[in-house]
This record gives sequence, C-alpha cells and structure tokens, in this order.
Amino acid sequence: MGTAHLACLDGIVGPAAEARIPVTDDGVLRGDGAFEVLRLYDGRPFALEEHLERIARSAANLRLPIELAALRSDVERLLAAAGSGPEHGCLRIVLTRAGRRLLLTESSPEWAQSIRLATVTYAPTRLLDGVKSLSYAANMLATRLAQERGADEALLVTPHGRVLEAPTSSIFWAREGALATPPLEDHILASITRARVIELSGAQERSCTLDELLAADELFLVSTTREAQAISAVDDHRFQNDGPIFTEAARRLHERILAELG
Repeated sequence: MGTAHLACLDGIVGPAAEARIPVTDDGVLRGDGAFEVLRLYDGRPFALEEHLERIARSAANLRLPIELAALRSDVERLLAAAGSGPEHGCLRIVLTRAGRRLLLTESSPEWAQSIRLATVTYAPTRLLDGVKSLSYAANMLATRLAQERGADEALLVTPHGRVLEAPTSSIFWAREGALATPPLEDHILASITRARVIELSGAQERSCTLDELLAADELFLVSTTREAQAISAVDDHRFQNDGPIFTEAARRLHERILAELG
C-alpha cells in the first residue's frame, strides 16, 4: 500500500491526512465494508467500470448500501483535483457500513523485478466468496508471516495443499509451454488483471497442488498495481524469473492496458 495523498470523503476533496471517519463506524470497528484499488496511468484510471461493478457486487453480497452514481461523481471529482504524477499512482475506494464513501489517491508501490514467496496455510472464508471486504487482517498477517521467514510475500495454500493466490495478487504457472492459474471455484478473488491475462494468453484454469506448482518452469503474479511480476522462489525452490512465457505475458498485458486507456 502506497502513501495516501489526496482524499474525497462523501464528495468533499481535501488532504488525505485530514479525512475523518467516526470511530463508531463498523467499517472501522469490525472491518465491515468493501474496497477496490485501481491503477492510475498519468491520472487515467484503468478498468474503472469493472472495478465499480466489482465493488457493487461486494456491497450486494455484504448487504451494504451503495450509491454508484455518487461514487462515480466522487471519482471524477478526486481525479480532476489530483491530476497526474507519481503521488497519484493508484486510486483506493472504500465503502463503510455507516455509509461513508472514502476515496484516496496513493503513490504506486515500488515493485522489484522478481519476488520471493513463502507458503502460508490458509483456509478461505466461504461466506466472503465474491467479496473484496475490509476484513483483510488474514491477508496482511500472511504477508508478515512470509516476511518473518525471509520472503517478500506469501503464497496462500489450503491445509490440503491446494495453491490459491497471494494475499493481494493472482498466481500463474507455466509447465512445458502451457500456462495455468487456479480457478475461481477454489474461492480466490475474481481479479480483473487475472481475467486480462487469461484472455490474452489462453491460460487454463485448473486446481494445482503445491507439489505440481513447484515442478513448474515459470511462475508469476499479476495484480492491478504490479501488472505482472516474476516469482524467483517459493520456499526453497528457485525458478527462472525472466522466462519467455512470463516475458510475453507481461508485454502483452502492458500493451493491452495502454490500448484500453487510449
């Protein structure tokens, strides 16, 4: 998560450090709310409508009221005030149980060329399938546990050894020239960037055990903020981090993003 710079709270734009939400809001007390983060390219949001559609689905699943027209107006107002620049590299949208609409522009995270993962046992909460909720403590703890073991990020694996995703990104693996990613039926996030990569590459969706993953030739993560990032290691297993399949997927994804931005 980058540093927040500018905020729009219930339609009012101002410095992020001055935005205030009552402590009685269950979005604060219980993590009861929904959120989205999307990338800004020179002030232009990528896949805005898809992110708004997803937060609407999250809100519906949480029985959380949402005013999409007001949210769109907030986005336009905040981005007009922010302009472009590295301090406005991402847009975070938060809806709380008390009905607050909080939007923040944040600096883009600085991603290394490749990343090391450590496996963390994780059981998805079935009740939150299809929800990108504020209840993100488990994801953040997984990252901290992985970092305590000397890795950069966690790889979430079920107690039965099935590979899921990273805490804030989707995973792809290549074996003998074929690209694959876990299916949504395994209770992972319906990532917008993941969908783009599947469309561009023809990647298959199928379940994968940790043993199968460790036998892959190449691994990489995809997300809104990082686009595509090679995985150099999972636990003690090392992988080629500049392989041809990753390189081609990353190139085609970036070109697709630029084309959609126009």
